[in-house]
Amino acid sequence: METVEIEGVRKPALVNETESPLGWLRRRKDKSGQPLIDAAQFEAGERLRRDFFHAGLTPRVTASWDGIPGDGASRRAAPGVSANLREQTVAAQQRIRRALEAVGPDLGDLLVDVCCHLKGLEETEKAKGWPRRSAKLVLQIALRELARHYGLLRSAGEAAHDTSRRLLHWGAPDYKPQIQDC
Repeated sequence: METVEIEGVRKPALVNETESPLGWLRRRKDKSGQPLIDAAQFEAGERLRRDFFHAGLTPRVTASWDGIPGDGASRRAAPGVSANLREQTVAAQQRIRRALEAVGPDLGDLLVDVCCHLKGLEETEKAKGWPRRSAKLVLQIALRELARHYGLLRSAGEAAHDTSRRLLHWGAPDYKPQIQDC
């Protein structure tokens, strides 16, 4: 049993690390005995995968009946629940877009393939026409950049302050609050 962080709240959860290529990389050691990806890289990849799932971007194997209107009596959730779910979906989609913009399109494609679609490294290399064993190195770089984006690692020029305590707000980048005289 591990704890995972969802929307800023840590909760206990069963995690099957064998289903993810990241779990395999986390367990594997290099020649010096170090894991192929560290904890920050693993957490960054898993965070991207959670957002991908919550954004509703995972492939479906069955039909979706969400868009079919029903009569008012067949409602199965409390009023307003669907609006809240839509907001969470849009927020997850925005987090994914920002993360993939931060790492760039080439690394972003690899992250989506491996972290979100759970494609193996050999399969990814073949699909992209890369040399054997190259996806592992490129994925390590991509995960490091993703971890920096999420604030799990410091950037090279960043000061030694705690990046996890950054001030975040929902306003536009040029937003300035108005202070009125009493």
